[in-house]
Amino acid sequence: MTARTTLAEIVSCLSDFDPKAVPVARAREAIERFVEPIDCVERVAIRAALGRVLARDVVSPIDVPAHDNSAMDGWAVRSQDLSADADTPLATIGTAYAGVAFDGAVGPGQAVRVMTGAVMPNGCDTVVIQEVVRADGDRIVVPRGQQAGQNRRLRGEDLARGRAALHAGRLIRPADLGLLASLGVAEVPVQRRLRVAFFSTGDELRSIGEPLDAGCVYDSNRYTLHGMLTRLGVELLDMGVVPDSREALEAAMRTASLHADAIVSSGGVSVGEADFTREVMDSLGEVAFWTIAMRPGRPMAFGRVGDAWYFGLPGNPVAVMVTFLFFVRDALIRQSGASPRPVLPLRARSVARMRKRPGRTEYQRAIVEPGPDGALQARITGSQGSGVLRSMSEANALVVLHHEQGDVAAGDWVDAIPFDGLM
Repeated sequence: MTARTTLAEIVSCLSDFDPKAVPVARAREAIERFVEPIDCVERVAIRAALGRVLARDVVSPIDVPAHDNSAMDGWAVRSQDLSADADTPLATIGTAYAGVAFDGAVGPGQAVRVMTGAVMPNGCDTVVIQEVVRADGDRIVVPRGQQAGQNRRLRGEDLARGRAALHAGRLIRPADLGLLASLGVAEVPVQRRLRVAFFSTGDELRSIGEPLDAGCVYDSNRYTLHGMLTRLGVELLDMGVVPDSREALEAAMRTASLHADAIVSSGGVSVGEADFTREVMDSLGEVAFWTIAMRPGRPMAFGRVGDAWYFGLPGNPVAVMVTFLFFVRDALIRQSGASPRPVLPLRARSVARMRKRPGRTEYQRAIVEPGPDGALQARITGSQGSGVLRSMSEANALVVLHHEQGDVAAGDWVDAIPFDGLM
């Protein structure tokens, strides 16, 4: 058996890759190269499949619809009987209802009353809506101008038998449950839920309900991480607060790597004397990079411990959320077996000047809304310190100031990423 390729060997193949100050785009590229889907499939009833990742293509066992049928209430006719230049009188010979096949065939000069969803009577290829037809006893008059084949659903036009109805890697949505039910599919193969362990580090952190000693703060990061991870539909292993000691951190990493597919921590990835993550990772695992050229969120580690991918996020609350959104979220979606959907930025005018130093990507918390002229505008939510969690709570978007971009003047156009529903 050959030894597993190390992260250092892989990142060394990436051009212009500096692990001491990785540009955002290069960091995202590296993570995308490394993280692969887990390979473990289970079958679940479709009622339990919402939000799960489809593991195999679902092939339709039937044609949908199963028969040519009427798309409207009206009259089923033969298009060859209809005059292009004049109204057409036809004799009525019965009614076709949904769920009951019409008994008999339609001959020249005849018509059948049809309800929406009724199987098209033999011989008919067109439906004339009831609103335009004039009825006179057992006869009707169809006005000129009808099109052959109108208001008719063809057998298999929605989905043909043997065709893939849903493809592997799809995150199953409510509409998909309805589609599966329409095919008579009771169970589907899905990827096992991804298991994610998460914890905070720091002797100064206290859990809710504990008294705050001098210099201590309540641990907010675990709650924001819990919320963001819950939205991804993963199984959670909340490991609480890990004290600032090598022994405690090493024990937490070992436990997490044995029980989870991914590990997310907050705090302890900078170069402070009490930050032991580097020592522990040197012993237990490996790291591709420790620093990203961005603000907030410069100290961020990406690596692996055993078979678990490790995301070491900063300790400041806003930096935790920003790094999760731009690096962790897509990686976990990919690891779950789905394909991340690109988050497309909006273009908005900046209400005020923003100072920006080229050479790093910066994210400003903002409220994006229509301005007086109807165009979108971006208004920064006060202080942009990475510990000001309130500014994130008030915002609905992040203004992205790109790597080589400099200062932004009031009125300049900027990219803004709405994050409602993302984190």
